[in-house]
Amino acid sequence: MGARPSVMSPGEAGAPRAADRTLTLRQLRVFRAIARRLSFTRAGEEMQMTQPSVSRALIELEAQLGVRLLERTTREVVLTDAGRSLAARLDHVLDDLDAALEDIAGLGRIDCGTVRVATTATLSANVMPACIAACAASAPEIRFVLLDRAQDDVLQAVRQGEVDFALAIDPPSPQDLHCETVLRDQLVAVMPRGHRLAAHGSIDWTALDGAPLVLLDRAFESRRLIDRTLAQHDLQFDLRQEVGHPTAVFSLVEAGVGISVMPALSLPPAGLPTLVTRPLAPPVLRAVMMIRRRNRALSPTAERVWSLVRQAVASRADQAAAGQ
Repeated sequence: MGARPSVMSPGEAGAPRAADRTLTLRQLRVFRAIARRLSFTRAGEEMQMTQPSVSRALIELEAQLGVRLLERTTREVVLTDAGRSLAARLDHVLDDLDAALEDIAGLGRIDCGTVRVATTATLSANVMPACIAACAASAPEIRFVLLDRAQDDVLQAVRQGEVDFALAIDPPSPQDLHCETVLRDQLVAVMPRGHRLAAHGSIDWTALDGAPLVLLDRAFESRRLIDRTLAQHDLQFDLRQEVGHPTAVFSLVEAGVGISVMPALSLPPAGLPTLVTRPLAPPVLRAVMMIRRRNRALSPTAERVWSLVRQAVASRADQAAAGQ
């Protein structure tokens, strides 16, 4: 192909200012395809464009930006630093734009569009799968996007409008958020089947005095609640291990390292074949809440998913109550 026209560097006089650029979605999508494939031919196939059209779109984009985005030889295509920086951001930007356009096209309808929901890791693993399945069965045309975040990030995602709504455990209830309790989660003791406390239907917190414990680390809000409860009962204990994942806790308990105190929602749906759980008395409960921005109406599509999620969580609560 012919020589490419020179492209100004950002510092050259006459380089277009941000306000003067007239970038097009087509140019950005073409560049993303090239960056993914590192091939003009394969990018053209993905975009259903001829190779000259792909080249022309790239040249126009570079001219608008005033930087070279890639170097091309007869053998390979290599992204420049500017090209790598733009490519790293484009997926998120274009995906969000596509989702927004889908949502706008579906305004007023409840059978299509994208709904984004943020939750914490525990809820993502043990509550949301059933909710997503229920939505897929009842509203298959709605795209359900789950964001797994730390709790502070979950609340921020709601405030900033990054998600339609969220589920979190015992969040604060500031003026800008509407919080609706849909489930109560209880702290339970976890131990091997042959442990001396396993014979009890429930276990008093004082029975943990002096026990060797395996706990989640303090990054978990549940751990801070456990520490406060142990302190309230003035209990001494031997902290054998603190780890960053519930599965690791269960494996250590199974190996005989110690017993544990865990949120009931952290237990796998299939149960723990070699371990038993017992409720602790007096009970310590955490509220699972659905959260949305206060005084901001959900779209009809998001409102439908909100309702389906609430029904699925209520069904789980009923099943848990029946099993007690």
